[in-house]
Amino acid sequence: MKGMKNINKAEVVVLKDQVTYQPGQVVSKTLAQNEYLSVTLFSFDKGEEISTHESGGDAFVTCLDGVGRITIDGEEYVLHEGESIVMPAKHPHAVYGQEQFKMLLVVVF
Repeated sequence: MKGMKNINKAEVVVLKDQVTYQPGQVVSKTLAQNEYLSVTLFSFDKGEEISTHESGGDAFVTCLDGVGRITIDGEEYVLHEGESIVMPAKHPHAVYGQEQFKMLLVVVF
């Protein structure tokens, strides 16, 4: 895939408005994906999670809304709006909606 998808081009957008909260769900919207890069928006309802897993690339997370908990190698980090963290490649990590939580995920392979 080349370029961006699922987002208007040449238009100012508010990222957190590009993905909605759904009761009891984790919602994702892929904006770009290729062998080098993945850009995805996520929303987590309170209490929803992506369980522990590893990625082949460094995963850069920015909190767009709410409060999320990121666990890396068993250590917990709490993210609030505007805060970011990198989940390093090949390290176990998980993401949990401590409150409702929206994030931008950029994975660089």
